[in-house]
Amino acid sequence: MNGIYTILLLIVSNIFMTFAWYGHLKLQSMNIISDHTPLIMVILMSWMLALPEYACQVPANRIGFDGNGGMFNLMQLKVIQEVISITVFTLFTILVFKGQSLHWNHLAAFGCLVMAVYFVFLK
Repeated sequence: MNGIYTILLLIVSNIFMTFAWYGHLKLQSMNIISDHTPLIMVILMSWMLALPEYACQVPANRIGFDGNGGMFNLMQLKVIQEVISITVFTLFTILVFKGQSLHWNHLAAFGCLVMAVYFVFLK
C-alpha cells in the first residue's frame, strides 16, 4: 500500500505544483490578473499553492523511500515523480490551455521518460 499512497500523493502534489507554476498564465489570459499585477503578488499566489504541494510531496517521499520502509530508492522516486509531473503538465496544457497542441516530438519525449522508469527499475 505504501507504493500506492506514494504515487497518489505525488499525483496530488504535481497537480498543485502545475497550478502554482503555470496557473497564473491562464489567470492572466482570462484577465483575472493583469500584465500590471505586481510580480510579488503572483509569486505569493503561487506560494499559497506550493504549500499544499509540499504537504503532499514530502510525505510521499518519506512513505515511498526504501530507507523508511517504502518500496522505492531515491532514483526510482525521482524518476516516478518526473513522469507524473510531465503527465500532469501535459493534461493541464491540453485541458486548460486549449490553444496548445501535442506534437509527435512531445509524445517521443514522453516515451523516453517512460523508458527511464523502465531502466531505473532494472536490477
